[in-house]
Amino acid sequence: MDSALSSPVLVGRDDLVALAERRLAAAADGRGELLFLAGEAGIGKTRLLAEILRRATGFTVITAGASPGDSEVAGGMLADLGVELRRCAAVAEVGARVASRLRELADGDADRQRRLLVADLTEMISRAASGPLLVALEDLHWADELTLDVLGRLGRRASSLPLLLVGTYRSDELYPRVPMRAWRTRLLTQRYAEEVRLSRLSRADTAVMASAIAGDALPGGVTGAVFERSDGIPLHVEEFLAVRDRVPDTLADAVLARASQLSPSARELAGVASVLGRSFDLDLLTAITGEGPAAVDSGLRELSERFFVQINPDNSSFDFRHALIRDALYADLLPHRRRELHAAAAAAAVEAGFPAAFVSGQFERAALPVPAHRYAMTAAAEAIAMSAHREAVELLRRGQRTQPSDLSDLSAAELLTSLAGELAAVDDNEAAASCYEEAYRLRLRLGDPLAAAALVPAWVAVRHLLGASLDERAAALRGALPLIAFRTDDQAQEVRADIHAALAAAYMLDRRLAEAIEDGELARSIAVEDCDRAMRCNLDATLGSVFLFAGRHDEGVALLEGSIERAKAWRFEGQTARGYRMLGSSASVLVEYDLAMRWLPEGIAYAERVEQFNDRHYLTAHLGHVLWATGDWPAAEAAARQALADGGGITTRITALHVLGYVAMGRGAPASAVEHLDEAASLGAGMRELQRMSPAWWGLAEVALLGGDLDTAIARCEEGYAASARVRDAAYLFPYVVTGVRAHLARTGGTAAREWLGRAGDLLEERGIPGTLGALSHARGLIHLHEGQTGKARAELAAADSFWRSRRRFWEGAAVLVDQARCAARSRRPAEAAAFCGSARDAYAGVGARIPEHLGPPGVDALPSVPKPDLSSFPSLSSREVEVARLVAAGMTNRQIAAELTIAPKTAAAHVEHIRTKLGVSRRAQIAAWMAARG
Repeated sequence: MDSALSSPVLVGRDDLVALAERRLAAAADGRGELLFLAGEAGIGKTRLLAEILRRATGFTVITAGASPGDSEVAGGMLADLGVELRRCAAVAEVGARVASRLRELADGDADRQRRLLVADLTEMISRAASGPLLVALEDLHWADELTLDVLGRLGRRASSLPLLLVGTYRSDELYPRVPMRAWRTRLLTQRYAEEVRLSRLSRADTAVMASAIAGDALPGGVTGAVFERSDGIPLHVEEFLAVRDRVPDTLADAVLARASQLSPSARELAGVASVLGRSFDLDLLTAITGEGPAAVDSGLRELSERFFVQINPDNSSFDFRHALIRDALYADLLPHRRRELHAAAAAAAVEAGFPAAFVSGQFERAALPVPAHRYAMTAAAEAIAMSAHREAVELLRRGQRTQPSDLSDLSAAELLTSLAGELAAVDDNEAAASCYEEAYRLRLRLGDPLAAAALVPAWVAVRHLLGASLDERAAALRGALPLIAFRTDDQAQEVRADIHAALAAAYMLDRRLAEAIEDGELARSIAVEDCDRAMRCNLDATLGSVFLFAGRHDEGVALLEGSIERAKAWRFEGQTARGYRMLGSSASVLVEYDLAMRWLPEGIAYAERVEQFNDRHYLTAHLGHVLWATGDWPAAEAAARQALADGGGITTRITALHVLGYVAMGRGAPASAVEHLDEAASLGAGMRELQRMSPAWWGLAEVALLGGDLDTAIARCEEGYAASARVRDAAYLFPYVVTGVRAHLARTGGTAAREWLGRAGDLLEERGIPGTLGALSHARGLIHLHEGQTGKARAELAAADSFWRSRRRFWEGAAVLVDQARCAARSRRPAEAAAFCGSARDAYAGVGARIPEHLGPPGVDALPSVPKPDLSSFPSLSSREVEVARLVAAGMTNRQIAAELTIAPKTAAAHVEHIRTKLGVSRRAQIAAWMAARG
């Protein structure tokens, strides 16, 4: 038996919970009603009802439910309700009277007795509503007519009573003969009841629910598959997460139990339809059944009435209502019967001209490999042409599984090369590398060194994503050149240019800019005119990034934007995605956050659309970095975790780990920060690329500084400086400048800090990258402040403040506010110090953090504190508002408060605003001060 997982939060029902709260409030004021919660099985009616019961504070709560077969027992559900009433001391007498009156039903069954009984029971239960009363009734689709009559009368009277009746029912169980069907319609038509229908979860809500169950972000492929199989039905989401590779036993048993109630002909038709998939064509179904149209129509009518299938608007195709219905029926077919049906479906589909992908799948399941292979390869070519890379991978793998034993080495090499390219597109890099290697060896065995050499640039690009070092990659690329050394024709020149362009990209990634330009220019010079457009797009993207990191900003941006535009026009999807990748990630690193926020989301959307998933995941990780850098830490963490969950490349993983480490560092969780950053540094060390290692080292230096470990902070700064100095880098060095100055000032004083600033500052000025130069003003201001030169410090820190603001850089931008507060305090400008201090506290509170302790000395005691409010002047807060205030004082953002209390972020924001109004304060820091004073 499968063990289902359970979601710890209620997802996608905020609007219904809000409506229920309004109805509870109205009922408490004596304006009750009958409220139906409707939806198919598993949609979450019971979960929503439980949430309503949880919120019914001040109500007497009575619950009852119907069971299968109760519709045949007069008053069955009412009897259960009477038992529950007797168990509640406040209404026990009413319960006893209901039970007694029901027993009288056995004495006769005349219409008059029934009418009197209904009237009496309605009156008795109404008397229980002397105070706010909530009666929750589950599974009304199984209720008997007597119970429904009484509930209908109670619904009519509830509008003048403190009585809320909430009933659930399955909308897919209202067959024509079910008593509730006509009763519900009558009540809703006469406006004696209100009904809300629970819809299926969206793909996004399914992902939220799945992540809540798993405790972390799940890969988009997993949540997408769960959504497709569960149809967004919460119970099915939970079940499929527990058992991802098959239909959960509990759900399969439920489907087959329902199917057993069908007529034999309809049951057989359902099984036949299941071999065609979730959606099936009416004519194709008719063709493989061997039955006439009348028999098929009759069976489909029964399947529709019993909620197994539904007709599509085109009137020529049907869908199973849930994927699991189809899967359970398909799994129940006997193996030989299944093969027989697939063979019939394949033959009929060929005759009718169905798509090759569908036909190949039917042939494979019919155990007919030769036609399955032929149609799979045709369909794969069509999928590749449409950028359906995931589908292409599936079809090419089918082609491999069904390939004939006598397939030629040439055909096998071509299949492997196509599969490798598609696997790389969907970010399955290990499999892609394996296919490239096998194809390379086959090409050499075939005596075709040119074709073998042509594979090496793409093979090396995949190996890079698996962590291969620059030396390994450069050796592989240069090792391919001798394979074509004796050929000078256009084909060989094109391959040679591709190899040098790949070398330029490899050196660029390690920020060896001079070598990147050298190989790039060589590739340009030997490229075949009008034949190497794809290579030229890649090369322009490479050189554009080189120019950006060399400080040639405008030239680099123009080259990258032009590369994207040309690649799009020529429909080179891989090259377009790479252009987005180069421009977006470069802007992320170079503190060009406005530029990054223009190109990263656009690049993510493009890569998603054309299924270039490695680029999509890497761009998402860099989006997380930009969001961290600009102070949106919850969104940064979400993006990084999603990139980690989805991404298969090491570069994506490293970048996402940087982001998670920085977020943890900012939130005062050094152990978590070190764990993430250490892993990133270890992975980066294997690649020996500056951009993979240096950001982790800076984070570790900053964590050490935060913890007072000055020696480690300085050692990490020196490590970062040495790595940057080897390639004359400034892009990754700039954050070390301020960190190193702070560490040296705290450890030995101004002399060491000035020496450090001199060395590191020279590199920043040499490159002249615009987004890095504010670090120099900030560092000089800190040194002046340490030496007591407050006038100079004030000017430099103000310049740094202006710079970080213009760049939207939060980490240094928030810290410089504290530095300015210290400077103002030393200069005996208390009002200015208070203003800077308040701004700093608000800035850190906005990201759910406090001012780091290492920013305090010297002079922190001189900083003015936020005035504590006079508690006697404040109105009392509600219990929920006190709970929210406590979380505000703990430094949580509205999103974090919402997650903690399982409420919507908008609701959390409203609570915070109400607290501010009641307390007469304007800042979150003042709420925290009020809580501290309150004890």
